[in-house]
Amino acid sequence: WGGKSEAHEQEGEGEGGGSGGNGSREASWHSHALLPSSAPRLTDASASSPYRQRRFARANMASKVTADEGDETVTLKRKVTLFNGVGIIVGCIIGSGIFISPYAIYEKVPSVGWSLVIWAASGFISAVGSLCYAELGTLIPRSGGDYAYIQEAFGDLPAFLKLWVEVIIIRPSIQAVLALTFAEYVTKPVFPSCDPPISAVRLLAAGCLCLLTYVNCRSVRYAMRIQDIFTAAKIGALVVIIVTGMVELGRGNVEYLEDPFAGKIDTENVSLALYYGLFAYAGWNFLNIVTEELQEPHKNIPRAIWISLPLVTAIYILTNLAYFVVVSPAEILSSPATAMTFGEKMYGKASWIIPVFVSLSTFGGVNGMLFTSGRLFWAGASQSHLPTIFETIQIQRHTPLPALLFSCFMSLLMLLSPSIGELLTYLSFVLWLSCGASVVGLLRLRRSRPDAPRPIKVNLIWPILFILACLFLIIMPLISDPKPTGGLVLQIQRFPVMISRSLKYQILPLSFVEWLQVAWQKLLLVLPPDTSTAAEQLLQPEGADWKDE
Repeated sequence: WGGKSEAHEQEGEGEGGGSGGNGSREASWHSHALLPSSAPRLTDASASSPYRQRRFARANMASKVTADEGDETVTLKRKVTLFNGVGIIVGCIIGSGIFISPYAIYEKVPSVGWSLVIWAASGFISAVGSLCYAELGTLIPRSGGDYAYIQEAFGDLPAFLKLWVEVIIIRPSIQAVLALTFAEYVTKPVFPSCDPPISAVRLLAAGCLCLLTYVNCRSVRYAMRIQDIFTAAKIGALVVIIVTGMVELGRGNVEYLEDPFAGKIDTENVSLALYYGLFAYAGWNFLNIVTEELQEPHKNIPRAIWISLPLVTAIYILTNLAYFVVVSPAEILSSPATAMTFGEKMYGKASWIIPVFVSLSTFGGVNGMLFTSGRLFWAGASQSHLPTIFETIQIQRHTPLPALLFSCFMSLLMLLSPSIGELLTYLSFVLWLSCGASVVGLLRLRRSRPDAPRPIKVNLIWPILFILACLFLIIMPLISDPKPTGGLVLQIQRFPVMISRSLKYQILPLSFVEWLQVAWQKLLLVLPPDTSTAAEQLLQPEGADWKDE
């Protein structure tokens, strides 16, 4: 990002040329996969990249760390268990969508039966995608999710474009929207007769982001503990709604369920309804972003996915059924927050419990988003697609501190934008374009690397079905509502940035960049990861203990 002369590159190679040294990386993370040394491996698209600037002046700091910490190495530790993995997926999926999206879906398909079909279809599409990602996650055991898979299959340029939009717009926007939703529902009981002041909402949202960023910087275990607690809380909240609805159903209140498939359905509206439904399922692929911190990823990625998606789909369908038992179609269309109307009708003065449920759900969602965003930024920096300071790890906490701070900073900036939700609508098709590209990459890797060992290999019908679903979700909204093309424009604008990197255009003086990197290292007590140790962690034999000693 500051450019690097050829002399500097040669000097860096000479100082750290050994495979276990701290010089440039000579192999991709995939080359250190859970495979025997004789097995064929995928090549790293960026291993021979001329942009590999390396690295940091770390000799003095490294010796100090060794003296202070004994033999402790600077890497991301495998502290994420299967239970934590389920918490990440479920916690990131269940946000505010289930409390709000029923209105948006019913508006597009005004039929109880077809609305439930949309929710089930959204869960099915997400489950099919998760099956494909289970194969990708075990085939390419790198952190980064879509970004890593697109880079392995198609190279640096599309991966860089995907990363840029995620880092600058999508991730900060989602985190800001969740934090604002949390703050708005927390303040609702304080302002029952009017909307809460926007300044108070933004201030509370900023406090939420800063608090959770601190926890994520402080400890992986603390962050996972918060994720598990709030995931359990939001599941419990939805179970309360489900039980209430089932009790009413048992009493014979089926007035709103008569003739469930009445009404005319438009094909274009079905596509938009699927968009809203799939928005409520967003997050099903987030565990793949933290692969390098997951214990036994070749086993726990598919296990976590297969536990989480059926659980969430069942909860969503039953929750919507409970809504339709209690809330009339007219009330659903007149109230954007279906859960609030449900609470007012069923709980009376205790209806304040619904804002509490939404707050718990979104707070856990913010934590999960921050945790995965930091790892995505870290993965991008490890491939020199972001400034290398974001690849560094805090030497005492073993967390990607600079990446987490940058993620929080971008989210705080997004809080000032008056149209974050509209921006996310414009970019929603980019997310499905990325998911579709990742699964196309899966088919491409099957053809180009047929002998690469795959712990999981899904039937060919599932990737094809998911790609067709992605194409439908991309094309139909462009026909019915061309606003999302703004996302494509934002993608195309990134080509000049990539071209400038390809030409080694020196954006900032090299001496200034090096000084700034070292200054940040000293301030935050961070170092680049020990790549040789990371490789050893990925090469642990089957049955070895993945837990930290």
